Amino acid sequence: MSAAEKRLRESEEQSAQTPRSRRATVAILDYGSQYTQLIARRVRESRVYCEIFPHDVTADELGRRGVVGVILSGGPASVYEKDAPSIDPKTLDGRFPVLGICYGMHLMAHVLGGEVAPEGKREYGPASVEITDPAALFEGLGAAERAWMSHGDTVKRLPPGFHGIATTERLPFAAMSDGRTRFAVQFHPEVMHTPRGAEVLRNFLYRVCGCSGDWTPAAFVEEAVEELRRTIGDRHAICALSGGVDSAVAATLVAKAIGDRLTCVFIDHGLLRESEAEQVVATFGPRLRLIHVDASERFLARLKDVVDPETKRAIIGEEFIRVFEDQAKRIGAVDLLVQGTIYPDVIESRSRESKTSARIKTHHNVGGLPDVMDLEVVEPLRRLFKDEVRRVGAELGIPEDILWRHPFPGPGLAVRVIGAIDRHSLDVLRRADAIFLEELRAADLYRSVAQAFAVLTPIRSVGVMGDYRTYGALVALRAVTTEDFMTADWARIPYDVLARISTRIVNEVAEVNRVVYDVSSKPPATIEWE
Repeated sequence: MSAAEKRLRESEEQSAQTPRSRRATVAILDYGSQYTQLIARRVRESRVYCEIFPHDVTADELGRRGVVGVILSGGPASVYEKDAPSIDPKTLDGRFPVLGICYGMHLMAHVLGGEVAPEGKREYGPASVEITDPAALFEGLGAAERAWMSHGDTVKRLPPGFHGIATTERLPFAAMSDGRTRFAVQFHPEVMHTPRGAEVLRNFLYRVCGCSGDWTPAAFVEEAVEELRRTIGDRHAICALSGGVDSAVAATLVAKAIGDRLTCVFIDHGLLRESEAEQVVATFGPRLRLIHVDASERFLARLKDVVDPETKRAIIGEEFIRVFEDQAKRIGAVDLLVQGTIYPDVIESRSRESKTSARIKTHHNVGGLPDVMDLEVVEPLRRLFKDEVRRVGAELGIPEDILWRHPFPGPGLAVRVIGAIDRHSLDVLRRADAIFLEELRAADLYRSVAQAFAVLTPIRSVGVMGDYRTYGALVALRAVTTEDFMTADWARIPYDVLARISTRIVNEVAEVNRVVYDVSSKPPATIEWE
């Protein structure tokens, strides 16, 4: 472990021992459900702060974190199986309000003395839930509501002190409660297929846990600036500004806290989209202390004749570090590295191996920089989802074209030119890509797709332009819709829009005579081609 990592770990442990005085936390215990992050998003949408914890977190640790309520996620296991994920029994002893969802309901029943069994009463898909006791959890809902079921096991006997509060045609216990602060539901309120599920979660958060809904962008900015000033003190920081939304918001937030003691370094590696370098400098130059480094010759020289995409990535990553190191030395005394790490990065970097795994490890967005340079990492966005980052950015006054810019890979166009790279091929791709994005914006489709870009393939094909035979390049267009980028579907762009895009690319980019549209989902494909 580097010195920087040790300092970060000590800081986290110290903050974990001090309850947050300004913001209550709802803990979501993860039992392996594909919907765990969706639960967190729904809680945050209710303006309540939450964090995802591994299931083996202790009740004492939750208490130290200022937890005011606990949600147990679903999961693929059965509670009666050997080595099934369990829970610290003290978490269920009444000290916290608790809501169990699916597996979470089974676990509550099992640990508290009820019985769970595979009764052959499986439910997958929509079901009608009859509400028999609307108090607290189902307040304001109808006598019957549609809900999404996905379970094989069922609660056969309720634990002592609990009673059923909802049923379905197949289940006598579709939800249960102890009449005070412990509730559980067999269905999934977090998914959109449960139309009024968000109300169920809000009832738990507001009526049961007593949350006040103070998790707002303005509140986050105020709290983050105060915390940054306290932890940074009079030290100096450096930030690798890519122009993407995460690094832009992180840099702006830190600058608000420490002013010109933050220096941002924007490295143009020659692999950016059309006019992107100029746009980043024009946008952030007046706002931040910004150094613009044109290192395109250096990068392109290293990439000459390189075909393998993984080799491209390795070269670009290493060269980026070297350029960044050079700039850090020129700046002088720098103690801190600002990174745009966001909450999904934090979740993925956690270990679920031990009871101390709730400690959040550093997730390095710029590989190797903290170890090489021994800088302490500052990650002001590590508690935010992407949509929250955008809302905070809007609160900070960052322009919408930056906030809603589609994700762009670190290696840039190097992984969108298939095969060897040179300036000419990059320029061809830039022009085609710019036309694609211009037409999406003109059709008011840019915000409705999560990511869109052009790919320059090594394929050449015969064409006819006027009375002449051509042998030109093939450009592929890729656009996807997704919520989390873990899975994605190809965007259904209208044919007339695709036709305009294709016509413009062929007419305006002389080297291209054929355009195709990628209709692959992820999986089996990935979003990027390389």
